[in-house]
Formats: sequence, C-alpha cells, structure tokens
Amino acid sequence: MRSPGSSRTATALPVSLDRESEVPLAVQLADALRESAATGHLRGGDRLPSTRALAGRLGVSRTVTSAAYEQLHAEGWIAGRHGSGTYVTTSPPAERPQGRTVVGGEGPPPSLLDLTPGVPWAEGLDRAAWRRAWRAAADTPPLSAAHRAGLPEYRAAIAEHLLRHRGLAVGTESVLATGGTTAAVVELAGAVLEPGDRVAVEEPGYQRAVQAFRGAGVEVLPLPVDGEGLLPDAVPTGVRAVYCSPAHQYPMGSRMSASRRVELVERARAEDFLLIEDDYDGELRFDVAPLPLLAALAPDVVAHLGTTSKILTPTLGAGWMVAPQPVTSAVLEYRERTGTRPSPAGQRVLVELARNGDLGRHLRRLRRELSERRTLLVDALRAAGVPVLGDDAGAHLVVPCVSAEDERDRLAAGRTRGIQLDALGRHFAGVPSAHGIAIAYAGCSQEALRDALGDLVEILR
Repeated sequence: MRSPGSSRTATALPVSLDRESEVPLAVQLADALRESAATGHLRGGDRLPSTRALAGRLGVSRTVTSAAYEQLHAEGWIAGRHGSGTYVTTSPPAERPQGRTVVGGEGPPPSLLDLTPGVPWAEGLDRAAWRRAWRAAADTPPLSAAHRAGLPEYRAAIAEHLLRHRGLAVGTESVLATGGTTAAVVELAGAVLEPGDRVAVEEPGYQRAVQAFRGAGVEVLPLPVDGEGLLPDAVPTGVRAVYCSPAHQYPMGSRMSASRRVELVERARAEDFLLIEDDYDGELRFDVAPLPLLAALAPDVVAHLGTTSKILTPTLGAGWMVAPQPVTSAVLEYRERTGTRPSPAGQRVLVELARNGDLGRHLRRLRRELSERRTLLVDALRAAGVPVLGDDAGAHLVVPCVSAEDERDRLAAGRTRGIQLDALGRHFAGVPSAHGIAIAYAGCSQEALRDALGDLVEILR
C-alpha cells in the first residue's frame, strides 16, 4: 500500500444512487464503494472524500455518508487516520475470480414451450385462495421446537385428503410429512435399507428414485413394465423393497391391473419385502374411479408416498408418507439422527388451502382441465394416424418411436419449432428397451397447447 504522502485522492467516484429504490441510500453507497474497491477503480492507499464533502457532492445528508463509511470501516475496506483522512485499505486481487453459476436446475429456456412430464398446472391455482392461504399461514405463531413427523394439523389434513381423494382411511398418527417423493425415498433408503441391499425399480422408471437408492449404496435391479404396469413375477428373489407407480406408471402411463396388485402384495408378504408405492398422478383419473391403493390392500407391507408438487406447485415442498409403524419409527429416528425434517412453511399453507375447501376445488378443476387437454391432444394425434400410449389419466401421454435415433430426431425437431419434449431413453437406468416421446400437457396454458397442436402432429407423424 502506498504511503499517505504518495496517495491519490479519489475525486471521481462511480456512485449513482437511486432514490426510488427500496434499498436505503447508505446501503447503496456502501455497495458502490465496495464494488469500486473490488474492481480496482479504488486502490489500496487512495484517500476518500470526507463524509461532509461526499454528502454535498451526492446531494444527500451527512448521515447517509457517515453510515456508509462506518459499514465499510467495520468490514475492513477503509480506515481513518487521525488528522489525515479516510483511506482505502484493501487492494483488489491480482485476478478476479469468475462468477460461480449453478447450472442444470433452471429447466428448458423460457423461449421453449415446456411439454415435459412433471410440470404442474400452477397457473390454474386460484390466486385469491393462494394469497389467503399464505396470509393465514403467516398469522400462526413461529415454532419453538421442530416437528419431526410434521405439523399435527398438516398430518390431519393429509389424512382427510387421502380419504376423500384416494379412498385410503388412515389416522393422523399414521401420516408423516415429507419434503416430497424424492425426499421420502432418500429417507427410506437411509432409514430402512442398508448398503448392499437390493431394490427392484420399474424400468423405465423414476430415475431420481434410482439415484437416491444408489446414493445410499443400494443395488438397483430393473423391473419390466407393460400395458398393465409392473410384472410381479419378474421381481427377483431376495430384494428388500420394490419401488413402483401403480396409479399411472411413470413414464409409460399404464395402470397396474387389480390382479397384479394382489399378486405383488402376496409376494411382498410371503418374501418379507417392502412395497414403496409412488402415487404419481394418483388424484388425476378422468375415466373411472381409481383402483384401490396398494396401501389400502396391504398397509402392513406398503409405504405410500404422495406430493403436492404435481397437484399444486413445487413451491410448497410438501409431501407425505403412510407406512407400517416400524418404517415410520425408523424414518423418525433417521431424522433425529441427521437433524433433518420437512419444512413446516409449505405444510401450513396446505393446511389453509384444505381448511377453506380450496384444495378440493382446485383438484376438481384440475381434473376437468386435464381431461379436456388430454382429449384435445389425443384427438389431434389419432386423427393424424399417430399412436398414443398410456391410460386415460394423469398429465402426460407417450407416442412410441422406432429407435433411439428416432427419439433424438423428434426432440431436435421439437426444439426447432420451439417445443421442449421428453424421450423415454432418459428414464432407463440401463440400456433402453423401448423408445418414445413423452408429452405433458399441464405446464402450459390450454391456448398454448392448442397453438402447438399443428407442430406436434408434424413432429410426431
């Protein structure tokens, strides 16, 4: 650093204050001076104007400049010297580090119409009900202790939801709050399974669950699916658990038949393995009443998982688990051991949506809306001779392809036309044995879907 005698006085400071901003002027000034020191416009040893002179130059009160200088002094950027003035103490680094950017978590570019599975109809949420729920949730007092199992009122609301919309009768004490389906799988893998255990998972299937199991050191075995869902007789012997989505298989869209459900439950009981039931799209049936949940058929061997992310929005980060008592106890012990728990904020909002009847009204609207969209899409594709796979339910369907290259070509054609589609290939943990394009219809407006129909037909014909 230069000596005071050789210092330069910083007279032309690059400071611009926005009096319309909600950020206090003193904070804006401190930020600007700090940035100037970090970028090299101000260097170690430079003398700053006095607080009075700088206040006059910027047209602000001396209180503003004094507060900014005090903050920078506390951070070590500047120092005062008796009888001499205020000096910059920190020189910029020789080479500024590049900004760090988190990649891969933003989804498709905004310019693309996103028709990939898993995106909910968030724009269909009643905004007045949404605001009302958040306000009511904010009126509840802050928690002073963690609720490892979840808020009691949330667990009660989920028990009521499961009875009304999934036909599953459970007590509040049987429900655990979770952070969503993937979070629940992580907890089950850590609490119930051990490294080296074997778990059978649908193939194609939910790859986040696959990675959650593998992350816990669990061996994942692929299970084939067809038009009736998972094949129970293909479950290998010696597995500790089977992960499946019987209501609307992800991503093929089939529904597990009643006979296969019974066969799978009988094998689980006879061979002592846990059935992990991912109730993907379980609330979204348009044609007939849903088949009984595995958890209703065999509560003694089934861990039932659900989430608000697909029926409402990922904003809440809330889900649920209903499982046999030894399993829920193990999960609670895992949470205590790791110091983790699902966030109560989203739980409180869900409670308010349920309390006012807004959750039920939204689900009824959602089913009507998605039924109309599915009919619109299926009619257009079939009229053009395009085959469609999947049950009349849920928020996506599948168009078969002849090869992996065919998948890639159609994905590329979609991007060229401004549409983001999904290929079955990425849903296989091993070598893909089926090829196709998955098309979701919940994440956009119905108008946008109508506008895209012509392009979709051309891409998939």
